[in-house]
Amino acid sequence: MILYEYPFNERIRTYLRLEHLFVRLSQLLARESAMDHHFALATIFEIMDVGARADLKSDVLKDLDKQKAHLDAYRGNPAIAEGVLDAVIGQLDICFQALNGLPGKAGQALTENDWLMSIRSRIGIPGGTCEFDLPAYYAWQFKPAAQRQQDLSTWVASLMPLADSIELLLKLLRDSGAPQKVMANGGQFQQNLPQGRTFQLVRLAIDPALGLIPEISGNRLLVSIRLMQQGDDDRLQLSGGDTGFELALCA
Repeated sequence: MILYEYPFNERIRTYLRLEHLFVRLSQLLARESAMDHHFALATIFEIMDVGARADLKSDVLKDLDKQKAHLDAYRGNPAIAEGVLDAVIGQLDICFQALNGLPGKAGQALTENDWLMSIRSRIGIPGGTCEFDLPAYYAWQFKPAAQRQQDLSTWVASLMPLADSIELLLKLLRDSGAPQKVMANGGQFQQNLPQGRTFQLVRLAIDPALGLIPEISGNRLLVSIRLMQQGDDDRLQLSGGDTGFELALCA
């Protein structure tokens, strides 16, 4: 099954973008080629760009605190395993303390590294990191892979509290939604969202063998899905058939 996710607000959209970047970064860090490490650096700079939002750190801390308060309310409930509850609340506390202990915005410590900032200023220019533009960076790429990985791990360390916090928040959000099977009639599906709950994310799982691509839109009142297929001219067109898929609404 291919899983698609659509955020209902800008905060969750930012979290998903950061999660995507952190997953890419972890894969690049594990590799040994200089080219992979070049793109690992580029990804670090992308994370810093997204993290530069003045209210991002504050939003994450508020969400961690809100989740802790929400879970604390389950204490004493006989249907809840206290050990599991304590473990999750403990994770929330660890993430909160680690992120709160970082000075300034995500990656701010890296902005004090003039060598990294010289690369950052050039990496967005096509071909801007050639050896004649940044000879010191060019020489770094010839260092042993283990040394480059150690340097990258050092630079990434200041971003990990944000990565861990977002990973935990998105896991809790995703776990709040129960998948249900629905049907798109004539390639279209629409559902009014139950009132009294603020949904933040919709998750859609569809069989890749169907060759269909969902176009999702939604807000706090409604979610709408159109199942598209790629034509011979590579343009997307509405699928006319009735198709089943799984849908989960996460609050």
